[in-house]
Amino acid sequence: MQTRRETLKHSAAVAGLLASTGLFPQYAQAFDKAAFDAKSVAEAVKAMGGSAPVESKDVTITGPDIAENGAVVPLGVSTSLGNVKRVLLLVEKNPSALIAMFNVTPEVEANFATRSKMGQSSDVYAVAITNDGKAFFAKKEVKVTLGGCGG
Repeated sequence: MQTRRETLKHSAAVAGLLASTGLFPQYAQAFDKAAFDAKSVAEAVKAMGGSAPVESKDVTITGPDIAENGAVVPLGVSTSLGNVKRVLLLVEKNPSALIAMFNVTPEVEANFATRSKMGQSSDVYAVAITNDGKAFFAKKEVKVTLGGCGG
């Protein structure tokens, strides 16, 4: 029977071999620095390849009306739109507006949930970007009583 130390040692060796051959999954390396550095919702959507967002009833966002602790705010996003390639979650008043990006394929139901930090009360946006570059959004105001981003 292997010990935990031996298992970790073997796992690290396999990970090193995979990294040296470039066999890590492509999505593990998918990071769009410009989008995550964007300071506004419009900048982030543009960096992700979307046009000016238009409000839509086919995009929904869920979250608390009042978050007791801004360090852990549960948020959800879903869309019934077809031909969606990306779904974004953005917090308007965070230092970095983009908090999550989900790549969508036809095999994936566009329904995601995550937790985010929020420094202060703000509008939260769910944006669906279609394959032709059109962007559709839904918005929800979340009030934060205790800030999580240094607040």
